[in-house]
Amino acid sequence: MKLVADMHTHSIASTHAYATITEMAQEAHDLGLFAIAITDHARTMPGAPGPFYFESLAILPAYIKGVRVLHGIEANICDYNGNLDVESQLQDNLEWVVASLHTLTIEGEATVEKCTQAYLGLAKNPNVNVIGHSGSEYFKYDYEIVIPQLAKEGKLIEINDSAFRYKKSCASNCTQIAKLCKKYKARICVNTDSHYTHTLGRGTETLKMLEDIDFPQELIVNANEETLKAYFKEKNIYY
Repeated sequence: MKLVADMHTHSIASTHAYATITEMAQEAHDLGLFAIAITDHARTMPGAPGPFYFESLAILPAYIKGVRVLHGIEANICDYNGNLDVESQLQDNLEWVVASLHTLTIEGEATVEKCTQAYLGLAKNPNVNVIGHSGSEYFKYDYEIVIPQLAKEGKLIEINDSAFRYKKSCASNCTQIAKLCKKYKARICVNTDSHYTHTLGRGTETLKMLEDIDFPQELIVNANEETLKAYFKEKNIYY
C-alpha cells in the first residue's frame, strides 16, 4: 500500500516550514502523487500568515507540476466548544480544512472531558474535512464517544505519520484510534504534516501499522486515486 495524496502539508508561509508551494508540488510530482493539500497554519499560531494569504490562494492554478494542489488551511480549535480561529466565510471559500488542537493556540488546561466536548462540537462544522493529529497525549479525548460521531458527520480522521517519526508517545494513541475507526467504519486520511519536502507523501510508519491491524484499505481515502476522487466528488471539490 502507498499513498496517492498527502492532505496535510505546510509551505514557507508557515514560518516554521521550509519549502515553497512549488517545491512541495515538484516533490509530489517526483513521487507520483495525484494531489496534495497546502494547509498552512491559521492566524493564532505564532508565525502564521494572515487571512489575506488564504483569501489570495485562488490565484494559484489548480494543478502545479501536474499535481492537484488544494487550497487549504490548518485551522486551530480555539476553545473547548470546537470553534475555529478561521472566519466562516473564509472556511467556505477554501477547498480543504484540517482542524487541530495545539497547545499554543488554546487556553485552559486540557482534560479528557473538555477535549471530548471540543471534538463533538467540531463534528458539526460542515466545512471541516479532516480532524488533524488527534492522537496527541496532551489532548486525549474519549475515543469511543467521539469517533462514531465523527464518522456519522463524514469527517476524515487523520493518522499523522509524524506521531510515529517524531512523537513516539502519541503512536499508541494513533493505533488505538485506527482500531476504533476500523470498528466504526470511520474514514481516515494518512498524512505526513510535512514542513519540508523530505517527508512529503511518505506515510510509511502509519501504513505499516495499518497493515498490522488489517485496516480496510477502502476506508483510507488517500490510498488510491479512485477513492480520493470519489471523496472529492462527494464534497464538490474540483479535480
